[in-house]
Amino acid sequence: MALLAPPHARVFAELVQAPATAQAPTATPAGRGGPPAHPGREVHVSGSAELSAGPDRARVSLRLGSRKGAAGAARSSVARRLEYIAQSARQRGVPEENMTVTEDFSRVENTYQMEAEVCIIFSDFGKMQNVCNLLIEKLGTSVTISPPHFYHTPEAVDTLRRQVCVAAVGNTRRKAQEVCRLFGQSLGKPLLIREEETKEWGGHIDSHLSNSPDSLTLQERIQNATAYASCRVFAVFEIKGKENRRNKLL
Repeated sequence: MALLAPPHARVFAELVQAPATAQAPTATPAGRGGPPAHPGREVHVSGSAELSAGPDRARVSLRLGSRKGAAGAARSSVARRLEYIAQSARQRGVPEENMTVTEDFSRVENTYQMEAEVCIIFSDFGKMQNVCNLLIEKLGTSVTISPPHFYHTPEAVDTLRRQVCVAAVGNTRRKAQEVCRLFGQSLGKPLLIREEETKEWGGHIDSHLSNSPDSLTLQERIQNATAYASCRVFAVFEIKGKENRRNKLL
């Protein structure tokens, strides 16, 4: 996850005093921690964060076919290449369940045509490049490999959403600490944390369709599939009292 500075972060802080009806503070017994917090003294802060996440999956489609006068010859020609593709992927750590094969057998005029499509899902993009380069080298024009389609799994999107919210809360707390420090106060416990706004853009969830032109490079495709999320939160923190240090206010 890459942390990006939000271009127009909406941030404010407000020191407020509780109304006169607030309950009186409970006395803290001697020897149990520092001085009690002043009741009703709060700091209100709003802060935000923005995170990005690259795609965690890539789908590659391989197409191959054969047209022969005999049905068995057409089938066996495709079957040999299918086995080589599957073996090459397995040897490089691709699980069997990440490979799907679709076959179509038909008769065209006086010949038999066998066509097949292999879809392989990669979580390791380095392995993906190694497999594709090997198949191009060994099978040549007898196989057509489509450009990889990058996407995010639902789990990756959920992780991005959680992380950007946590980052926004952390930024908000740090701002509250800076505000309190400016006035020589010490930040207390949170009294309220509210998620006010979340946005997501860029990237795409798993889809069989890709709008990226074939001319894009691998890195450009990954960048186009990168997802972004922002979150803005509002928080109220307790003010505990003066800081226990000798710094003078400017």
